[in-house]
Amino acid sequence: MALALLAGLLTGCRVSARATDVSVSGAASEAAAQSGGTVGGSGSACRLPVTFDTARGWRAEAVDGLAAVASNAPDDDLAQSLLRQGPVTLVCEIDAKPAGAVGFLRVSTGEPGSGDAGAVLRAFVAAEGHTGRARYRAFTSGGLTGTRVDYVYTSDLLGESKKESALAVVTPGGPVVLHLGGLDSAEHEEMLPAFELARQTLRPA
Repeated sequence: MALALLAGLLTGCRVSARATDVSVSGAASEAAAQSGGTVGGSGSACRLPVTFDTARGWRAEAVDGLAAVASNAPDDDLAQSLLRQGPVTLVCEIDAKPAGAVGFLRVSTGEPGSGDAGAVLRAFVAAEGHTGRARYRAFTSGGLTGTRVDYVYTSDLLGESKKESALAVVTPGGPVVLHLGGLDSAEHEEMLPAFELARQTLRPA
């Protein structure tokens, strides 16, 4: 599982020369994509503390991150390092490739009492490392109050930068973080309407 996930993460995080000059000033798109379904509820691909709409053509798949992180087996060290980020653990990936883009909307959850939405999101971004130009904003959706951030991630391996976005809400079942990466900044901007759709339709499960 770890090797397959590593390949997916590298695909989603690889950047190209198009991403070397980035700014978050225009990152917050208010245009939402067309809905292709809902994820998070009973019977969906990923059972979550929240539900939200996914963009048409995007495919959701559960990730058994909680089980991998809970295991103490030495062979799971790589999986744990990839699945855990700050106070939350990856549990669902929504793949943009079937819709023609290269990237994922990833959903991570944490234990109750991990902190408020802003604290959870700042810890999540800090754990990614090599980030900057972060712009945090509050939002409300479906009775949930959350925090969103648009920022720039710089890869040490490739020496290039790209835009990323994330949001966090806190539910009775614990915090939930949605993270949108992408192949590069151009792909990220193309996928922002899917992120905005998720934010606008976010509801407690």
